[in-house]
Amino acid sequence: MSRLARALYSALMVCAQPLLRAKLRRRGETEPGYLEAVPERFGHYPPALDSIAGPNDAVPDDEAPLIWLHAVSLGETRAAAILLAELRTLLPHLRLLLTHGTATGRAEGAKLLRPGDMQVWQPWDTPGAVGRFLDTFRPSIGVLMETEIWPNLVAGCRQRGIPLVLANGRLNDKSLAGALRWSWLARPAYAGLAAVWAQTEADADRLRAAGARVDGVFGNLKFDTVPDAAQLAQGRAWRDAAGRPVLLLASSREGEEALWLDALMANRSKALDTPSLDAIESIANHHDAVQWLVVPRHPQRFADVRQLIEGAGLTVSCRSDWAASPGAADVWLGDSLGEMALYYGLSHAALLGGSFEPLGGQNLIEAAACGCPVVTGPHTFNFAEAARLACEAGAALRVADMAEGIATATRLVHDPDRLQATQDEALAFTRAHRGAALSSAMAVVQMLRLPAQVGD
Repeated sequence: MSRLARALYSALMVCAQPLLRAKLRRRGETEPGYLEAVPERFGHYPPALDSIAGPNDAVPDDEAPLIWLHAVSLGETRAAAILLAELRTLLPHLRLLLTHGTATGRAEGAKLLRPGDMQVWQPWDTPGAVGRFLDTFRPSIGVLMETEIWPNLVAGCRQRGIPLVLANGRLNDKSLAGALRWSWLARPAYAGLAAVWAQTEADADRLRAAGARVDGVFGNLKFDTVPDAAQLAQGRAWRDAAGRPVLLLASSREGEEALWLDALMANRSKALDTPSLDAIESIANHHDAVQWLVVPRHPQRFADVRQLIEGAGLTVSCRSDWAASPGAADVWLGDSLGEMALYYGLSHAALLGGSFEPLGGQNLIEAAACGCPVVTGPHTFNFAEAARLACEAGAALRVADMAEGIATATRLVHDPDRLQATQDEALAFTRAHRGAALSSAMAVVQMLRLPAQVGD
């Protein structure tokens, strides 16, 4: 990037800071986490962090690297957790610096911290904020998870000799088009990365087209996820006690709950208006013969989704009100964070949120790892390869729209033999694609030029 281009970009980012502060205030009204430690976003840290950011005196410097992991949101933080577990095995003395961009990511990331680790917000991409961040913490290496590329952050690391890598890298067609449109800005940033490890060959091709040098295709870290055993067991116990099949609308995004309700109500209205045998079978299959569970993707929408469902005349029982078991209601609402293993364990099959509106879909690997088959809509461009492989393996089914999704999922859970076969395929699918976590962790160690303690 030329000096003039960098100066123009940096000036725009500086001018945009008031807009960022206003956005944080708005988001903080529904998610208070956004109001936490706001100065960190501009590279200003409390003295306590300055005092622990230096070398760890307990072990020699070359045995205690400070590894900076950047995981912008919830999904990336969960992927970072898988990589971190392998890194801690290979480098038992590592210290962790964890950064995020969203409140849900930061809340999830707090669970990963050990004594001596640090967690702050990602610095806003101005030269000043980036410089203060890097000079304060002096990481041994920076690992960006999946998609987060910021020009000044890349340039700042290069100026200080800090290797900055992209792990579990992915880039969809829409994002590539944007990178090519702004190539004067994006290409030097991608080219400035010390290494890129892509999820798929298709991601690797797109990343190369954006300007990156791809050093490996390791697969998706999320295939190495291990579901929480206690949550899974609790969910299955509640599923067994439900008395009817449980269908989950998983990680639903804005607009999808309305699509789902419209399809349910259309079937009920059809049965009431034309009480034929086909119509009666339709309402039974689509409503009364299953227990519905809805888990919105974003916590700030929990209350709105409940209001939407109750406004349609359906009763709701919220996870936050469950004690020994889910309450009796037309719809169960998953209004908690960090419990997807419980929800997948509770469900016989799931509709994949984000895929019934043009939003790119959500990650279906966690569902498969829990043995929960997925019915996906047409929009899976954020996880295109995983969705394609899952459908080819029989671990997922693709449909054209929400109405077809409900009908397909309902038929599936009422066919015990097919359901069992699909659940088995889901588990086999995840087992067949594991290994990215160890490959990525070994690559980080090699970048650090430190000996890995494999098997310790």
